Amino acid sequence: MSEFRLRLRRSAPQGIALALGGGGSKGGAHIGVLRVLERENIRIDALAGSSIGGLIAAVYAVGNTTDAIEERMAALKGSNLLRTGAKAPNALMGLDGVAKVLEEILGDHRFEDLDIPLALTALDLVTCQEVVLRQGSILDAVLATIAIPGVFPIQKMQGYELVDGGMSNPVPVAVARSLAPRLPVVASVLSQPAPPAAPGNGNGSKRHGLAALPIPAAFLRFRLGQSFMAFMKALDVSGRVQTELRIGVEKPDVVIRPDVEHIGLLDSVDVADLARRGEEATIQVLPELRRALRRARWFSIIPKKSPRAARPSSI
Repeated sequence: MSEFRLRLRRSAPQGIALALGGGGSKGGAHIGVLRVLERENIRIDALAGSSIGGLIAAVYAVGNTTDAIEERMAALKGSNLLRTGAKAPNALMGLDGVAKVLEEILGDHRFEDLDIPLALTALDLVTCQEVVLRQGSILDAVLATIAIPGVFPIQKMQGYELVDGGMSNPVPVAVARSLAPRLPVVASVLSQPAPPAAPGNGNGSKRHGLAALPIPAAFLRFRLGQSFMAFMKALDVSGRVQTELRIGVEKPDVVIRPDVEHIGLLDSVDVADLARRGEEATIQVLPELRRALRRARWFSIIPKKSPRAARPSSI
């Protein structure tokens, strides 16, 4: 028996599958999550991401350090990135600036070239189904997973019309598990289960980042501008509800929740502060994470059953 246990321990998996959730401007907190995992020598053997979580996952998977990601994000200015172009008739803002920066970072990397299995999510407006992006250009996949409908341009790929992955799957736990079924799944979640605090008590974002965007201030006084503000708030609340439903069904082994509830989806942020919040939240769950790793080592010979769910399309 002791010989069997020794052999099992040596052959058992030592890493995790990591799911990075959506949350717009809150995404810098994922940097701190990654940083602590690296510091604690917890190997990331699979990565899945939705929306901003997909962007961070992709940039990390192609080989960028957490310090490099933080520095690059801190140097970005929203007004220079978000532009309305002639090629985006179905969007309030364009992604030309974002695409240019991402092209410098991601280059011509393809999913097939990565050392870490990576998957990003998107929602197809043609079939109304979730699509898991695992092949081809990583840049194209990132532009799809961050394409908030009506705000950023729809991304057309292989007959699909793709928008933000957070619309259908804010934290892709089951996707991460599918990449590495024998590993514990850790979910980095950028929302809290409780509803946002009532207005007027000092909590929550009141601006939702609109002042930082290239939108004339006068626009926000008109009905369309006010409708846009209501849409962004509703999107935030909807994402929170979907997140809790999906987590309840897909059951990650460990959940990390950085304290970023006060930040709106498109707020201007201090990236270093967000990263620090991600670090603090990850340190808090390290005992739980180590227990999950021990369980995985000892029981890795037993297949882990995933919850039954509709299988998303994969391209």
